[in-house]
Amino acid sequence: MTEVEAKKPQESLQERLAQVVELLQRHRLVEDLTHRQEGHHQDRVENLVHRQNLVELQRKLDELHSADIAHILEALPLEDRLTVWQLVKADRDGDILLEVSDAVRETLLADMDDHEILAAAREMDADELADLAQELPRDVVHELMESLDAQQRERVRSALSYGEDQVGALMDFEMVTIREDVSLEVVLRYLRRLKELPGHTDKLFVVDYDGVLAGVLPVKRLLVNDPDKQVAEVMANDPVSFHPDEDAYDAAQAFERYDLISAPVVDRNGKLIGRLTIDEMVDLIREESEAEVLNMAGLREEEDIFASVWKSVRNRWAWLAINLVTAFVASRVIGLFEGSIEKLVALAALMPIVAGIGGNSGNQTITMIVRAMALDQMGTGNTRRLVRKELGVSLINGLVWGGVIGLVAWLLYGSWSLGVVMTAAMTLNLLLAALMGVLIPMTLVRLGRDPALGSSVMITAVTDSGGFFIFLGLASLFLT
Repeated sequence: MTEVEAKKPQESLQERLAQVVELLQRHRLVEDLTHRQEGHHQDRVENLVHRQNLVELQRKLDELHSADIAHILEALPLEDRLTVWQLVKADRDGDILLEVSDAVRETLLADMDDHEILAAAREMDADELADLAQELPRDVVHELMESLDAQQRERVRSALSYGEDQVGALMDFEMVTIREDVSLEVVLRYLRRLKELPGHTDKLFVVDYDGVLAGVLPVKRLLVNDPDKQVAEVMANDPVSFHPDEDAYDAAQAFERYDLISAPVVDRNGKLIGRLTIDEMVDLIREESEAEVLNMAGLREEEDIFASVWKSVRNRWAWLAINLVTAFVASRVIGLFEGSIEKLVALAALMPIVAGIGGNSGNQTITMIVRAMALDQMGTGNTRRLVRKELGVSLINGLVWGGVIGLVAWLLYGSWSLGVVMTAAMTLNLLLAALMGVLIPMTLVRLGRDPALGSSVMITAVTDSGGFFIFLGLASLFLT
């Protein structure tokens, strides 16, 4: 695939967003102009213009995929978002609600009455209902459960009984099961009678008369083998399967490792109760990646970029307060060496370099460690080796780049001793950054916390205070 071809879908999506925004702007502009008109026919003119613009916008929305509309809704301010949402056809509400982020979904649900929510929810499968149920009003959930048949109701309750980070919360109940004692020709005739296959059906699940999983029949084997063969002769007897209480992120890693499209979910007795599909795993990995980025910045939850000022303040204040405390500590470290700074003004100009490079190096280390933890690549036996490796990398970087900045300091200020102090401070701060880059996420894990939680803020605090103390301390000892 060429670079132009790779960029085309994203550019197309941006063009669609731009077209919707242009229609919204045109709609507001014409409305403003008609409001200023005075006369007997003002209301009629305003109504006609209003409808004309909205019809054009609705026609554009009807052409778009539900995922594209979800993207557009997330990119619009609240007022425009609700205008577009009201123009979406009711039979598409459910699909779009499942596509948007949690923060945006909250604003859309708040704009819907109970009747609209129920209508949208009735179009969803059991696993999709379980995803949405926790965000719906309690009376709506109760009425919705009452409207389901016994099988659907049991499936929703089953999915809701698991935590959001467990396989059971993500499993799909729509799947095709067959027996192992029938021929492939019988299976093909059975499939032809179905209206359609469930999405991401790359294999059929072979079960016995008690519903216990016996194996899987990949569709490609079904198509290329002799129709007279028995399923038992062609099926795979050892499929990758999961239990509903397993960690969902571990399952996602298995999907990536074994290149799975779908996989069975079985209970402790081996009975088939559902399946996992690649689309759910991709969504999970994306959500985990986004959460990790937010956690490293100290954000507690996903934030709607067009949320109210107060909501954004509540989401961001905690780690800013912590950062303020650490910045104050760093300022007091500088205060301890006021006399040295007064004697040698060059220190004030050079010390941000030491702290800044240390913070960047620490963030590199902490990112690698958090990634290794997420991929289960860190064990008790390799921790010391990893620490030694990171310290070795920082030592080399410190000597090389510390030597470069030391040479620059010597050329700028004509003091070889200042250059030596700069090199030593840079090297020691990079070693400190590497050590803390390993220890911070490991400590958070031992405390039962997310290893990425606020790690960027903490490593910056350590390298700032530590860098100032090391550089100014060495300068006080050897230069003043």
